[in-house]
Amino acid sequence: MSATTERIFSGIQPTGRKHLGNYIGAIRQYVAGQETAAAPGDAIFCIVDLHATTVDYDPAKLRERVHDTVAILLAAGLDPERCVLFRQGDVREHAELSWLLSGVTAWGDLNRMHQWKVKREQIEAGTGGFVSAGLFSYPVLMAADVLAYRANVVPVGDDQRQHIELMREVARRFNERFGPPDVLVVPEGRIPEVGARIMDLQDPFSKMSTTSGGDAGRVYVLDEPDAIRKKFRSAVTDSGREVRRGSGKEGIANLIDVLAVVGGRTPESIEAEFEGAGYGDFKMAVGDAVAEYLAPVRERYAGLREDEAELERALAAGAGAAREICAPVLADVREAMGVAEPR
Repeated sequence: MSATTERIFSGIQPTGRKHLGNYIGAIRQYVAGQETAAAPGDAIFCIVDLHATTVDYDPAKLRERVHDTVAILLAAGLDPERCVLFRQGDVREHAELSWLLSGVTAWGDLNRMHQWKVKREQIEAGTGGFVSAGLFSYPVLMAADVLAYRANVVPVGDDQRQHIELMREVARRFNERFGPPDVLVVPEGRIPEVGARIMDLQDPFSKMSTTSGGDAGRVYVLDEPDAIRKKFRSAVTDSGREVRRGSGKEGIANLIDVLAVVGGRTPESIEAEFEGAGYGDFKMAVGDAVAEYLAPVRERYAGLREDEAELERALAAGAGAAREICAPVLADVREAMGVAEPR
């Protein structure tokens, strides 16, 4: 990769059903990145199954969810001939680099991570149960995922800003300590200007999530059109009638952002179009637009998902391509750190 080439990398969790927030915040960015990549190896996307093992999970369900996620990505427009799409656990360099990078990651930085604090509190409050060390060191593996490919662009949602800053600090600290300065590339996050954080339809102060809230607040990518429309009709807004953003209008602002993204428009144009309209008409318009936006993905998904052998073939090919890119990077890291190559 030349100094001027853009290489993007992003990973997506296989846990949970994919919702509108995942689609707008990440998946659509993947497809856009594939379209502008100079070569398949400059658009790299990973199903991060190792990350999914940091919380309580069902192994059989995890395998199913990996296939679900791959099928959704393919249905959304990712093409294994034009990008590198693979399962994290198939490429051992990720786990090895994570361990090596833990030596240049500060405990204090990890302890300040917002998502670590939130997830730990959720586990302790929900069951009082086991909190894994993997959940604490999760951001180091996330840094390894990106740094292993010398990616310089990471398309993510707004909630990942802190993780991007940590991986940048890890790369800088590694280069300063072990040099030369270009062993690891310091990446930049790419966060959408509109739709970077899609909120729960029943709680507009909380991000749409598979781990909190209820189904009524989430629009799933594979929801039927009528279910999508119903969820938007019942979305929590406020006691006013003006379709505009502003203080106290978080629910309406969220719907404006959603409609702007799926319609390829600006929030300002949405406000102008619906000036004087009631919330009922506006919610109906958003529901109709989202149902139409997701329909092609839902329709393509079923045929892709049923052929698990083909999904596995695509993942295997992607893993081979991924190893060709990251193995030399790991060799450079080992050399810089004075760690012997495996015999």
